[in-house]
Amino acid sequence: MYPAPRRRRSAWPLLLFSALVVVVIIAVGSNLRSPQLPRIEIPDGVPPGPGAPVPPIDFEGPGRTSALLRDWAEPQADTLGIPVIALEGYGHAAAVLAATNPGCGLAWTTLAGIGSVESNHGRHGGASLDEDGTARPEIRGVPLDGGPGLAEIRDTDGGELDGDPILDRAMGPMQFIPETWKRWGADANGDGVADPDNIDDAALTAGRYLCDRGGDLTTPEGWTRALMAYNLSGEYLALVRDRAAAYGVGVQP
Repeated sequence: MYPAPRRRRSAWPLLLFSALVVVVIIAVGSNLRSPQLPRIEIPDGVPPGPGAPVPPIDFEGPGRTSALLRDWAEPQADTLGIPVIALEGYGHAAAVLAATNPGCGLAWTTLAGIGSVESNHGRHGGASLDEDGTARPEIRGVPLDGGPGLAEIRDTDGGELDGDPILDRAMGPMQFIPETWKRWGADANGDGVADPDNIDDAALTAGRYLCDRGGDLTTPEGWTRALMAYNLSGEYLALVRDRAAAYGVGVQP
């Protein structure tokens, strides 16, 4: 009898194994040549870090002077996850207050932390900021009817600002209620109107309010006092702090 013929093995398993070995060797070699960067630690405590210094600008010029910060905002916007227009608004407010209220010491990172928590930097509900900084469609909170987690605030503006003639609603990227906006609202983009839906106006208004309520925001006591006046919640304060601290070291929270 002739022995049964030996079955020829396919070369594919050997070729596949060889290819995998090559991939592993290349990956290991590449990792040895380009080690991962160390993780950036986000500092604890308050106030959160001030972030990238805002360059001096002529904020008393005509038009939307926050656009003068485009070269400052663009290189860090993607890394931080903040739209360029919003980042210009935060930086602009900090620059205005540094010149007009130097004792306050408000950093743009705190405004960015608030804007992140309140409206995802003007992107809540599918909104976006146009070139003049206005959120479209407008951002409105739920009716403040005293439900779980809500204050009860009856209408204070006849629905003129928030569109609700019965109950107040928080408005815009920084979520102001009409009564507060009527007292503190600022025109920061030079169009002659203090608009809660405009990020420049809203950021400067928030800054003015924080400085008035907190005093020296470079101190833990002042910063905490200001944030608790903005929203009387320890959980809110911690969330804003965490996000602002991340922006302070140049990373996205």
